Amino acid sequence: MKPNRQWRPSAWILALAFAAPALAHHSFAMYDNERSITVKGVVTKWQWTNPHAYLEIDAKDASGAVKHYVLEGTSINIMVRGGWRSNMIKVGDQVTAVAAPAKSGDPAGLLLEVTFANGEKKDMSIPAGYTFKRTP
Repeated sequence: MKPNRQWRPSAWILALAFAAPALAHHSFAMYDNERSITVKGVVTKWQWTNPHAYLEIDAKDASGAVKHYVLEGTSINIMVRGGWRSNMIKVGDQVTAVAAPAKSGDPAGLLLEVTFANGEKKDMSIPAGYTFKRTP
């Protein structure tokens, strides 16, 4: 008895259809990997959610005006494996964050590391994070 080959192409098409959106979701192409920004300020929101965590910070610029930054982390799964916990950051905490800035110029970025008020520094385990340069 010959196997029914009609199902094989259909299975491959379905597999590819589901794989493409999954791969596209994890792109950090909107961030500049040639430089970084350092944001020092007060945490206004710490969003520990899938598919990515978000850290929101109010920081004063050189003129004293407050600028609101939204910094995207990686997946919760990767963060937990890297030693992160949901209660490590709280609203009102003073932090210093290093991020790859948004190419659009918006006050946003890809979170690369956080330094807490006690001096502890924690890296964000970004996939291919080594490709993001950290600049002074």
